[in-house]
Amino acid sequence: MQEILNRYEPITLEEMKDIRLMNRIDTKFVTTVPVLKRLLELAREDYFVQETGGLRISPYYTLYFDTADCAMYNRHEAGHLVRQKLRIRSYVDAGLNFLEVKTKNNHGRTKKKRMTMEGFDAVNPDHTIRFERQDEQYIIYDNFLREHLHYDPATLSEQLENRFDRITLVNKAKTERLTIDSNLRFHNIATDNFRFMGDIVIIELKRDGLKPSPILSKLLELRIHPHGFSKYCIGSALTNDDLRRNRIKPRLHSIEKIVNQ
Repeated sequence: MQEILNRYEPITLEEMKDIRLMNRIDTKFVTTVPVLKRLLELAREDYFVQETGGLRISPYYTLYFDTADCAMYNRHEAGHLVRQKLRIRSYVDAGLNFLEVKTKNNHGRTKKKRMTMEGFDAVNPDHTIRFERQDEQYIIYDNFLREHLHYDPATLSEQLENRFDRITLVNKAKTERLTIDSNLRFHNIATDNFRFMGDIVIIELKRDGLKPSPILSKLLELRIHPHGFSKYCIGSALTNDDLRRNRIKPRLHSIEKIVNQ
């Protein structure tokens, strides 16, 4: 994969500043590493690859929070269109950590609010974080969460962490981002169960509105179809047997079929 990416024109984070897409429409696709390699070959003339610190594949870490009864998970699993997630997202190599609230509305648009998370170590994460007004910094977090989150911050605790490697492509018109996540590993903090997703690849097309996208025809050519994949919900369902999963079971079965094609 690295050999293919080396033939892409690079784009820097500085050059990507105008493509923030904080209020966007996301479309996810699920495929495998061998099919991804074919897609990257097809897309090379239409996309830049993000390069940061000389890397074109970067490690990411995410820590998800929820209530004790997993209200955020249950709302998603039950099929509610309006829902939220709270996470710490870490860009591991850059040492950048953000506390993020993601809100999805009933029109399918995702809005993200975030602030810097001070002193967080994604290599050796602290699993005792509680959002209580314990010091000046946590007062700032509390104020941020109470402004943007529909849940009481004091009721939240760490539920799931995941690690993955990300490739980010930007179309030459600079109107969209394409994130490609592989090597997904989940660890459920509540149950201490682990799950590695093998060859599974999650592709996410992020654009503001329905502007033309050069990747869609290539995805169709390779029979890569839209497929919901919430890392929090899929990872939780695979690592916590106590969770409700009636609506998510068909999605889990379809992922198995993709792997076995």
